[in-house]
Amino acid sequence: MTERNTLIRSLHDVGLAAWFGGSLMGAVGLNGAAKDEGGTEATRDRISASGWAKWTPVNAAAIGVHLFGGGGLLAVNAHRVAAQQGVAASTTAKTVVTAAALAATAYARVLGKKVELASSTDPDDIERAQQHPIDLDKSRRQLAWAQWAVPALTGCLVVLNALHGEQQRPIEQAPGMWERARSAAHLTS
Repeated sequence: MTERNTLIRSLHDVGLAAWFGGSLMGAVGLNGAAKDEGGTEATRDRISASGWAKWTPVNAAAIGVHLFGGGGLLAVNAHRVAAQQGVAASTTAKTVVTAAALAATAYARVLGKKVELASSTDPDDIERAQQHPIDLDKSRRQLAWAQWAVPALTGCLVVLNALHGEQQRPIEQAPGMWERARSAAHLTS
């Protein structure tokens, strides 16, 4: 079978690369620079929040492109998911890890907005923060964990993507499909 899915695979991979790389750079570079240059905790929070806010639309686009490409790859490889031993399991694992990475990304953004609001010097933000008090120390701690969870989870997706690539090799497909057929035949007898 010589069918090519270069565009869909590229969308999937480039989106994942930006999601992983951007989250890792933010956790290491942006937060590290804010810590080095910020002076006070509130100033560090404002510097970091500003950088993350600029990254958010790019990250959202990267995630969307990754999910679109992933859906396309699932559609064109549905026969392999159903017929090749091990592919359904790795696809399920990839889906679960993707959902966890999406949840961690959303949670980090919510926490980031809380820290941003609590550290803002804008009078409207100060008023909103007073109306809805935020435990800033708790939010900072949770945000630090969430911001590291995103590159950890998306890094797992990179590894699962490599596994899927290996499973697509012809040397893997034939035995995997034979084993699935043999298992199915054994169950029916």
